[in-house]
Amino acid sequence: MTDPMPDKSDRAVLSIDIGGSHVKIRSSAGGEEKKVESGKAMTGEGMVEAVKAMAAGLSYDVIAMGYPGPVVHNRPLREPVNLGEGWVGFDYAGAFGCPVRIVNDALMQAIGSYNGGRMLFLGLGTGLGAAMIVENVAQPMEIAHLPYRKGKTYEHYVGEAYREKKGNKVWRKRVFDVVERLTAALQPDEVVIGGGNVEKLDTLPEKCRRGDNALAFEGGFRLWKDAALVV
Repeated sequence: MTDPMPDKSDRAVLSIDIGGSHVKIRSSAGGEEKKVESGKAMTGEGMVEAVKAMAAGLSYDVIAMGYPGPVVHNRPLREPVNLGEGWVGFDYAGAFGCPVRIVNDALMQAIGSYNGGRMLFLGLGTGLGAAMIVENVAQPMEIAHLPYRKGKTYEHYVGEAYREKKGNKVWRKRVFDVVERLTAALQPDEVVIGGGNVEKLDTLPEKCRRGDNALAFEGGFRLWKDAALVV
């Protein structure tokens, strides 16, 4: 890390993408993506230690972190479902020794995918991540837990457990229906479908394009470098 703090456009950003199976990092200053296994035993403190070990030798001034859960005012609200405990209330900036910006992981990938206008991002994986960006104003969305049909949520019908139980054909039908409903309600110019399970879709609904999980890193870089972005 360097001191004093460079101008916004010159800052080297370490982008951290936290998932239930891996924690991945990449620096805007260059270098390859690095990752380490996460899982139920990984705490907030354990994540910091793992990232510091992976980032040894990398150049960075600030950190952007995509967190697998709701985040408000740069603070995780709930412990992650697929990781250990000790994430809420943890002093990440103090532990890393530099400024840290934290957003929901779906929002970070949405920011990295954004090309302007009104964009809805949907992340298909274990569950359903969602975010919307309207004219550079980025907003995470807890759409996943809204009621959809038969007393179940959107996430129930488009998540991985439902796909495994019902098969790809039925799951794809539900994904298309959910996208159609959300598009009608939110009126985006385009929908970006990301997450690991986008690869299970042979075709995409109208007005949709495929996301790329690697764009989460770009979203982290933009959190610090894009002066037009409002989060």
